[in-house]
Amino acid sequence: MQFRFTWGGIAVFALFAALASIPFVAQSAGEPFYVTFFARVLVYALAASALNIVLGFAGLVSFGHAMFIGLGCYAVGILAHYGISSGWVQLGATIAVCVVVAVLVGSICLRTTGIGFIMITLAFSQMLYFLMVSLTAFGGDDGLNIYEPSNFGFFELAGSADVFWAAWAVLLVLTLFLTRFRTSPFGMVLRATHINPRRVDAFGYSVFRVQLSAYVLSGVITGMAGFLLANLTAFAVPSYISWHVSGELIVMIIIGGLGTVLGPVVGAVVFLVLEEVLKGWTTHWMLIMGPIIVLIALLGRNQFSWLKIWLRRSRPVPTSSPARAATVGEAQ
Repeated sequence: MQFRFTWGGIAVFALFAALASIPFVAQSAGEPFYVTFFARVLVYALAASALNIVLGFAGLVSFGHAMFIGLGCYAVGILAHYGISSGWVQLGATIAVCVVVAVLVGSICLRTTGIGFIMITLAFSQMLYFLMVSLTAFGGDDGLNIYEPSNFGFFELAGSADVFWAAWAVLLVLTLFLTRFRTSPFGMVLRATHINPRRVDAFGYSVFRVQLSAYVLSGVITGMAGFLLANLTAFAVPSYISWHVSGELIVMIIIGGLGTVLGPVVGAVVFLVLEEVLKGWTTHWMLIMGPIIVLIALLGRNQFSWLKIWLRRSRPVPTSSPARAATVGEAQ
């Protein structure tokens, strides 16, 4: 255990040290775009890590988690629209709204399993999407401009660099928290609800309450990612709530590894960097992105097991083997 923890700590340190060096590299290269781009990467890594709590640990495929990103964005946008730029008020509103919505949605969705859970989470997300489209007072489909950044008194999220460091710090705290959370008693029970829920019930734990607690925690953290995204783009738009965003978060987790702590962070970096590179090559970048994601998922997650199975099956049976001898004997 000590060996694994040591290597895990080294991996966390190396990854976050590399991310922390980006603003300095961008400044020396005269490319401020990289700060903005990797601030977006960190925000989506935060949302993917939050989704991983229910998807990777509990095995709950939530296809509507972009709903919480939208709640965080519009909490900032609507309050700023009425002249409230206090970051503490906006953050408190984000957390409160996400808790209420997560409890209500989770209480309904968690009474189903499998495809039912997937479709109901998607339905709630689309309901919020069309609600924000219909609210023309807040921009409707065109979105809502945010003219004042969130002000916390001693600092404000006034630019890409500020959002970058805020997202970096929050993601680091979340990663360290999930490192302990994964092997904590609650984390072990949460993971057990995915493996054998009946046995969890037999031990006296309520599967519904454990999963609902994890869903609420995941929703709140995802809402914080939306809070940061609103300050990064100075914009709140219904497209942040679309099912495409939820699908991208799931893909990021799959690329990095389901149920791992650093997997969503690595997946977000790989996915968004690869997307940016392919967009620079061709307008039909999705045709290239799809097969690459499939290959990464097959080769990375399964450790080439599919290739090993295929090679084993295609290998000719030796003539001296009992199976071959029996086959030859029957043929004779």
